[in-house]
Amino acid sequence: MRHFYALAMCLALALASLAPAFALEVITVPDDVNALNLSDVLQILPGDGGRVQFSTAPGADGIIRRIEVLASEKGTDPAFALFALSNEGDQQIERLLVAPFYRLPGSGILQPDLGSDRVTALTPSAGIRPVRLSNAEADIFEVTLDPGATVTFVAELTGKGLPELYLWQPDAYRDYVNSFTLFRGVVLGVASLAAVFLTIMFVVKGRGVFPATAAVAWAVLAYLLIDFGVLGRLLGLSATGVQPLRAAAEAGIATTLAGFLFIYLNLHRWHLRFVHLALGLALLFLALFGFAFFEPSIAATIARLVLALLGLSGFFLILLLALRGYDRAVLLVPTWIIVIAWLFYSWLVVSGRVSNDVAQPAVGGGLVLIVMLLGFTAVQHAFSEGQVSIGTLSEVERRALALTGSGDFVFDWNIERDRVAVSDELAVRLGERRGALRGAIKLWLDRVHPDDRDRFRTAFDTLVELRRGKVSADMRIASHDGNYRAFRMRVKPVLGGDGQVNRIVGTLQDVTEDRASRERLLHDAVHDSLTGLPNRQLFLDRLERALMRARTPGGTKPAVFLIDIDRFMELEERIGHAASDSVLLAISRRIARIMRPLDTVARITGDQFAVILASEQAAGKIAETAEQIRKALKAPFNFGDRDLTLTASIGVTIYDSNPAEAADVLRDAELAMYYAKRLGGDRIEAYRASARSIAAYNRASEEDLERGMKHGELHVQFQPVMDIQTNQMVGAEALMRWTHPTRGVVSPDEFVPLAERSGQIEKLGRLAFEQSAAQARDWMTTFGLPEDFFISVNLSPVQLATETLLNDMRSLFSQDKELAHHLKLEITESQVMTNPEHSAHMLQALRDLGLGLALDDFGTGHSSLSYLHRFPFDTIKIPQPFVKLSEGNGMVHTQVPIIKSIVTLASDLDLMVIAEGVESAEELDRLRSLNCRYAQGYAFGAAMSGIEFGKQLAAQLKR
Repeated sequence: MRHFYALAMCLALALASLAPAFALEVITVPDDVNALNLSDVLQILPGDGGRVQFSTAPGADGIIRRIEVLASEKGTDPAFALFALSNEGDQQIERLLVAPFYRLPGSGILQPDLGSDRVTALTPSAGIRPVRLSNAEADIFEVTLDPGATVTFVAELTGKGLPELYLWQPDAYRDYVNSFTLFRGVVLGVASLAAVFLTIMFVVKGRGVFPATAAVAWAVLAYLLIDFGVLGRLLGLSATGVQPLRAAAEAGIATTLAGFLFIYLNLHRWHLRFVHLALGLALLFLALFGFAFFEPSIAATIARLVLALLGLSGFFLILLLALRGYDRAVLLVPTWIIVIAWLFYSWLVVSGRVSNDVAQPAVGGGLVLIVMLLGFTAVQHAFSEGQVSIGTLSEVERRALALTGSGDFVFDWNIERDRVAVSDELAVRLGERRGALRGAIKLWLDRVHPDDRDRFRTAFDTLVELRRGKVSADMRIASHDGNYRAFRMRVKPVLGGDGQVNRIVGTLQDVTEDRASRERLLHDAVHDSLTGLPNRQLFLDRLERALMRARTPGGTKPAVFLIDIDRFMELEERIGHAASDSVLLAISRRIARIMRPLDTVARITGDQFAVILASEQAAGKIAETAEQIRKALKAPFNFGDRDLTLTASIGVTIYDSNPAEAADVLRDAELAMYYAKRLGGDRIEAYRASARSIAAYNRASEEDLERGMKHGELHVQFQPVMDIQTNQMVGAEALMRWTHPTRGVVSPDEFVPLAERSGQIEKLGRLAFEQSAAQARDWMTTFGLPEDFFISVNLSPVQLATETLLNDMRSLFSQDKELAHHLKLEITESQVMTNPEHSAHMLQALRDLGLGLALDDFGTGHSSLSYLHRFPFDTIKIPQPFVKLSEGNGMVHTQVPIIKSIVTLASDLDLMVIAEGVESAEELDRLRSLNCRYAQGYAFGAAMSGIEFGKQLAAQLKR
């Protein structure tokens, strides 16, 4: 007996070695899934003389069987598809195997698959034989799987492959078919109505554009009837027999769309070659239409390529004609953009990039939408032409209509009678009664502005004397209230029978608003919009002129002051952007009151002002004027119920007649100002040669910062954000630190302003965010972060104002959507109010990416509550002055009610509240009593490196 088992084992191994080198993947059929896509697990085997031999998948007993399946028809050698299904349940299940005849997704552009019969027969390795169900759109077999059975199925194919095969629950498949039946009915109904309507419009209106549009509609309707299987069932055609019709329908759409474009744009009127081209294309399309019945696949390839070429070439043609003002092309631009979008989506579908169930119906629906838009465009243009062309206008009537449409006023001076007649609308415009402006020309001279009267009189005398020419000039005319309005007069002489000028006629156009806008633009271009003072450009121009005068013999040598408000950014963060603007306006007025008519005050940058002092020459008087400015700015500013005290650093330079540009003189004053700042501010310093070393030092610091960012000297540290109810870390705030190779640790109070001055703040902010994101990604990979854990990063005003922020964020999170949910951006009130509309757009876009948004320093600015519904914040942070209870901050009696109100408001709005700057146990207890759940500060530890923070977080997660 032992020899018998050994022989059997050797025989089994020998048979296994003869089997093909593949293993079937067994698909377990779940109970709760409506459909399974089996396309990827199919094993396609070529036939071997009308048969196929293969090994089945192991059954429940683990035995692999070797079976052979013969072709259903003798003399054929088809290919076969193998797959295995398993029923691991304890009940018999029934499923439908569905092989669609045609699917647009993935059909291809070159030699596309236009559909055919897919499965000739289906043979199981065991169990009940599948039953074929009759269906016009797919080969469907009803299969039954016994409990615990594993069945290998062999599908005899009609072609070389099987593009798609699905396993459906019977009820789910019927629901799937019914859901698309309603959609198909609606689409066919709309397409039919559009085709009939456009045909009727052609009969009624008789315009050539309507048959062209109707042809497109009928071609689309024919395509939909074929695509939805209606025409095939009516004609009794098989899936293979529908191939020529499908290719012909695609060729028909390309043909009719090209015809519509040619007829609608009237291309035959532009050049005779367009007619020759159209005739050639028409013959080519007709040949393509007939060729579809012989080689459907090649014809469909050509049709799809022609459609793509037609869409692109048509777009450039329409755009070219629209730029030239051709109204038909202008009307067609939106519709053709939809055509381009439809072609792009269709390419995604046929190339297989979009292959969901709605892809093919969406292509059909898009065709109907295009037909409706083409029809609407044709109807709109036809009727607009009909409205304009009612009857024939004489030349006089046409000119009268043109004058009425222009809105100009008629001017007519009868020289023989010395009587001026103007439009009554002009009298109304000037606030006079109708007819008040008619009379002698002298009345008009009295109304013209005194500075324009001579020009007005000279122009009219010249026309009368020369008896030819025309005048086009601006003049100001007095209105009833005494103000002047500007008009552009265009007049020419009219000769009588004796060859003399008997009248001057023309038009008057009101250009008051245009002139005011032009003057306002010119003013705004060289003046500060907030203070009305000259800006840097106008200041340098005036300084250059002052230097030119100083170089002349006996010329006045100007002194230049540069005034910088000390610690103004801190003030702006404390009182808000709008309030700081009010302070700047008050500063400008105080400086302007000290100046004399010969002097110039300008606002150079945000908190910097410059002065050209030409009224004083003595050094003592110049120093006295600078001291007056310093004292005036140091006087308290009344702001609400409190006073603000400011100081200023003032740099002074006096021109010494040496060759120098205005920018060089201003730079000398700037160097002196920075020297004053270095000495503590609130002082006046004159320019000296040593000040250049300060500029060199600043440049060296800027270069150090740039080098530090490149060499990794700047890195973020993380300060914990704690849940004070559970004493657990729920997040962290990322704080940038700089370890200089020679200076050691550089304070953020030094390098952050340096980055702002040197224009590197955006790069610094991006570096902080990238390091924080990288650290979060590392923690997610190492030990996994809780779902609600976050890292907050401060966003600078410059970053929020740039358009590159969104692109940076999108590129950062394009590959890792989950990472965005662990990051939060902190923005202060003053930042968002710099440009509220832009901020709202940017913050909403950042929120849509999944990022959290925190409103920092909540309550320190103005109208803070309005931000909570205007901007999409999910977190508010209470600043340290509200948290730290002390008599010195002036809010000891209001802190507790304010914090309590903020916590209650945030709870109602479902916002997180974080208290900042918590340093003592007493403050922590008070926050707990006020139901403020989250806090950060030195009470929980200082900021730490990512490695150290990660260790603490990992230890917390293990507990």
